[in-house]
Amino acid sequence: MGQRTMSRDEFIAAMRRVANSVSVVTTDGPAGRHGSTVSSFCSVSADPPMVLACLNASSKIARLVKENGAFKINVLPAGASDVADRFAGRDDCNLTDRFEGVPTSGELPGLPGATSFSCTLANTVIAGTHLVCFGLVNHVASGANVPLTYLDGRYDQVFKQQAAQ
Repeated sequence: MGQRTMSRDEFIAAMRRVANSVSVVTTDGPAGRHGSTVSSFCSVSADPPMVLACLNASSKIARLVKENGAFKINVLPAGASDVADRFAGRDDCNLTDRFEGVPTSGELPGLPGATSFSCTLANTVIAGTHLVCFGLVNHVASGANVPLTYLDGRYDQVFKQQAAQ
């Protein structure tokens, strides 16, 4: 059976139908501080606790995460679309620092209301246009119960269903 090559447009159309949590990857250290909105983040292992995030390989955040050797995943709470937009670069023409006016906490910048995973960079792999960053989780902080999600080109949120009686 031959392998079919899918068009980029077909792939993007299908992925628009998959809801993702909206996260901001932050880093700080000798190479500098930066943050960027990502949609590709997931758990890898519980033993040891490990997550991964996919970053555009040519981006500033990818370079700084590699050089700093550490990053934090901030899963944004519902209602934080302004923070998601800020770290996606939508305000870059008006700002010199994406963190300007955004309160942070911790050695690696934590964002308000976010569930966060502080990580030491364990490994990286280039996959297509992206750098897959594997992080050993050193610390977690619980945030809001309802995360901001992204579906079909816009922000959304999860609605909890009633438990079966």
